[in-house]
Amino acid sequence: MTNPEVSVKQLDEGVRRVTLPLPTGPRHVHCYIVGGTLFDTGIGLEPPPWRDLGVERIAITHFHPDHVGGAEAAAAETGATVYQGALDYAQCERVWGSADWPERIADWFVTHGVPEPLVNDLIVQGHAFAPFIRFARDPELLYEGSDLDGWEVVELPGHADGHLGFLCDGALIAGDHLLARITPAVGLYPESRPDPLGDYLASLERTIELAPRVVYPGHGEPIDDAAGRAQEIIEHHRRRLDAVFSALSTDPHSGFDISHAVFGAELSPQQRRIAVVETLSHLERLVREGRAARAGDARSVTYTAP
Repeated sequence: MTNPEVSVKQLDEGVRRVTLPLPTGPRHVHCYIVGGTLFDTGIGLEPPPWRDLGVERIAITHFHPDHVGGAEAAAAETGATVYQGALDYAQCERVWGSADWPERIADWFVTHGVPEPLVNDLIVQGHAFAPFIRFARDPELLYEGSDLDGWEVVELPGHADGHLGFLCDGALIAGDHLLARITPAVGLYPESRPDPLGDYLASLERTIELAPRVVYPGHGEPIDDAAGRAQEIIEHHRRRLDAVFSALSTDPHSGFDISHAVFGAELSPQQRRIAVVETLSHLERLVREGRAARAGDARSVTYTAP
């Protein structure tokens, strides 16, 4: 490898972990190669020589930039077919394949109370890498129960609506569904499923039922106690739901307002963006639990205690 920040490590049972640098966030992302299948491709800014790593097919866990951004280049270099979840690919096209996404999400943030002068600050970093994201057009589509070279496809919505896991012999390649040291972000976005936190909690319960003996995540080290870690994250969100509920009153407040009460006022624009969408996912779960009420229209949405 010519880039010293790129590493390939042999893990157990024929799993090779390819670690690539990221300019933001956790500063790294893991891709995995098992047999001839490459799971995820990194953001694509400084790809390794995929051809030398024996890649025969490419599977995408979800459409976030650090997982799908290098798919087109990896496929072109190796001649490999790209496989991606059907819902995930549809959202990939809407976000990374459409010129008007920044305007659509900006309008949506305004609807949820973000002052217009602050909106650009909230969306600029999220789209800073958009010009460099090269997802693979027209991949082979995957669904719950699909088989990919012996890996069972498991739909695990939450962190992304169309997030997939790949399960084989008790090993789960999990993307960002389950992480050891940080809690995956679960946010509500325009044109997303209406209750992403509810989806995520159900996916965590399913992980407990599947009880994989090892999870290979997109960031951090492998997880040997998947059921235990899933339960920890469920409890984290139960506490966060209580905190959001405590921030409600009979007066209407926007998701932006409530994010200040829950996450504090001193956040960077990128942190505020995540705080707002996470607050909204928790508010929508509270609405479905009967612990909050939503009011408004396409121009302004607010929440109150029921």
